[in-house]
Amino acid sequence: MSERETANPLDVIVIGAGFAGLYALHRLRGDGYSVRVLEAGGSIGGTWYWNRYPGARCDVESMQYSYSFSDEIQREWRWSQRYAPQPEILRYINFVADKLDLRRDIQLETRVVAANFDEQSRIWKVRTEAGEAFEAPFCVMATGCLSVPIVPSFPGLESFEGEVYRTSDWPHEGVQLKGKRVGLIGTGSSGIQVTPVLAEQAKHLYVFQRTPNYSIPALNRPIDNEYEQDWKQNYPERRKAALATRNNMLSDFGTVPGSSVSHEEREREFERRWTKVGGFGFVHAYPDIMTDPAVNAHASEFVKKKIAALVHDPEVAKKLMPSGYGIGGKRICVDTAYFETFNRKNVTLIDVKSDPIRSLNPNGLSTHSQSFELDTVILAIGFDAITGALLKIDITGRNGLKLRDRWAEGPKTYIGMAISGFPNMFIVTGPGSPSVFTNMVTSIEQHVDWIADCLAHLKRNGFSAIEALHDAEDKWVSHVNEVANATLMPKGNSWYVGANIPGKPRVFMPYLGGAAVYKKVIEEVASKNYEGFRFA
Repeated sequence: MSERETANPLDVIVIGAGFAGLYALHRLRGDGYSVRVLEAGGSIGGTWYWNRYPGARCDVESMQYSYSFSDEIQREWRWSQRYAPQPEILRYINFVADKLDLRRDIQLETRVVAANFDEQSRIWKVRTEAGEAFEAPFCVMATGCLSVPIVPSFPGLESFEGEVYRTSDWPHEGVQLKGKRVGLIGTGSSGIQVTPVLAEQAKHLYVFQRTPNYSIPALNRPIDNEYEQDWKQNYPERRKAALATRNNMLSDFGTVPGSSVSHEEREREFERRWTKVGGFGFVHAYPDIMTDPAVNAHASEFVKKKIAALVHDPEVAKKLMPSGYGIGGKRICVDTAYFETFNRKNVTLIDVKSDPIRSLNPNGLSTHSQSFELDTVILAIGFDAITGALLKIDITGRNGLKLRDRWAEGPKTYIGMAISGFPNMFIVTGPGSPSVFTNMVTSIEQHVDWIADCLAHLKRNGFSAIEALHDAEDKWVSHVNEVANATLMPKGNSWYVGANIPGKPRVFMPYLGGAAVYKKVIEEVASKNYEGFRFA
């Protein structure tokens, strides 16, 4: 036995122990592979381990935002609310890990800093921050789409003498804000969720907003017994039906184009969805809401009218209304009493687009025209989305090719799971897949199952390596761009295109062709002897 095999007889290294890493471990271990999961956090859960700020919850319904691979697990677990709060999702993840005995193959507090492919041995060599080395023929990147927070760069931040917290790395013991003057910077999804809760706790809350967002009421509620039983009686059938939709979710999808009905009829339908459906269901009203400028403009104006009605001060309402992009140009937010929070006497909105933040100082924060005394600053400034976690690792493929160089002009993948020049490395829900436009949990299952079937194909046929072909990758990237450009989405300065990171190439990263179309594509690739790949 060689030294390498003696030292570490692994078949697969999985990086990340969120939903993706845990299912990859379960599925691949079940297929007979020796698997090690390396996780930077102090426990499992990924996004739901780190993002534990007050008000954090999922914007996909609980009965769907859960694993579907085990009917026993999905029947046994009980969700308490339509949209599960973070602590409950984390309990669920831990419940699954214990039920499947996953912890014994997970190494926590292990941050991967480098992964190199050795062409001679066809082995991935992975190194951690602590200097540990792991080796395996296959490497699965389960690093997540929203797992690298933006590093704040506000002048004078280090001089601020109060507390500074990030929503993306909230203290596990919680934060005491009673009687404090709190400054919240950022009004994306996290900022919108945390604002109403902070307002209830703080003496005064200052919300520093650069870009207002479209947000739809969640209409969250407890899950009653009848609703739960209705789901559980038909769970397998519902899951199968969800996979035939454009986002792996059952929703109230409108089928008639908005352009074919009257303005009055659209208005009635938007009202129904705002008051009775809520959440992402609002933008599912019409199939052309993201492709027809007139329908999109109507939906956008409808939300702005709602903001005007909910917020008592017309000047504040105007500041909260998005401009310069239509609904869906940035990720739509789902909220509970967000806009109404600005009617409270202890909440002040500051528009930092017209009056930018100049610096922090020992006692607070200054914009160009005014100063604010603060005890606590909370940063909800977003993530280096989709590619951030992969590019943070020094990944080297064939011929010394660095992933950072390969992606210097933007990410390129084949079907969102493989990269030419990087054999035996797979990405779960990577750029070029529908990922963030879907129910992530079932999309993760779909990717992991495809990867596991691919490894089984290699084993059956005596291959030791698989790699995406450059031409196939180019064609897929062109297709992803073409589909995105047929919609209004690339026009928004969103994290979908990397606009929130200075210097990041502007490329629309997710695949907008829909989950059902994508499912057919990857199934066809596999059925045609893994078309677009080469074997060794």
